[in-house]
Order: sequence, then structure tokens, then C-alpha cells
Amino acid sequence: MHKVLPDTWFHRLCAGISDRLPFGLERFAPPTVVGYLLISAVCFTADMIVLTLLHGTLGTPLPVAVTTGYITAFGLSYVLNRTLNFSSHAAVGPQLTIYVVVVVVNYLVFILGVTSGLATIGVEYQLARVAGGIGEGIYMYAAMRWLVFRGAMRRS
Repeated sequence: MHKVLPDTWFHRLCAGISDRLPFGLERFAPPTVVGYLLISAVCFTADMIVLTLLHGTLGTPLPVAVTTGYITAFGLSYVLNRTLNFSSHAAVGPQLTIYVVVVVVNYLVFILGVTSGLATIGVEYQLARVAGGIGEGIYMYAAMRWLVFRGAMRRS
């Protein structure tokens, strides 16, 4: 019996979803976008759980809670996107170096900048994090697609 690898199964799932999108959206959401969105949903959920537990339950200062949640999510995102979504077999060192630079820029601009800025002006911290997450999502997909995993792309 032929064994289906996890990245093959995941790509087939994402292609199936992409192919069934209405209104011509499949042109704008190839399988890697669908995969990125699925993985991001898992990672963002992990981020929000850590944030809520640390800040909402334990009273950890917001910047520390945001940072801890983000570190958890970005590590999980790298592993899942590398293995499942972009099926990369490139050397981890150079790829991870680029990813860390992308993540640092993302962290400063969207995670701390937008989240803390909105919270400072009175927006609920979880809603502020969601707003930051929207900008983060667009930026991170583009960076992973065209910088981090550029040589590992499946045809999509």
C-alpha cells in the first residue's frame, strides 16, 4: 500500500478547498494561501490562548504576554509551513535566518506596534491583537512565499 506523506495530504486538502472557492477567488487563493490560512488559524489560536492565560489569568504584563504568545506561534508556524505548506527541504540555517529577520520586523511593526498602540488608546487588548493579526497575516504570507520558502514552492 502506498503511504501518503503529510505534506502531500495537506496540499491535496488545500488544493481541494482552493478549487471550490466561489466567485473566482481561486485565482487569488492558491493552495499555499489556503494552507497558510489554515496553519495561521492554528498558530493564532495558540497565540491567543497563551496571551489570555498569561495576561488575563496570571496578570503578566501585556508586552511579556504578547511576546510569549508570539514566540510560541511563530515557532509553530515555521515548522508547519516548512513541512506541510511549502514542503521545504532547503537547509534550515539560511532559511531560518531569513525567517527570524522577517519575524523581528513583523513583531516590532504588527505585534507590538499595532497591538500595543491600539491598546494604549483604549481598544480591548484581544481586539487590538486581532487587528495586528490582520496586517501580520498579509505580511507574513508574502514574506514566506517570496523570501523564506521561495525555492521550495510547489506549483500552485
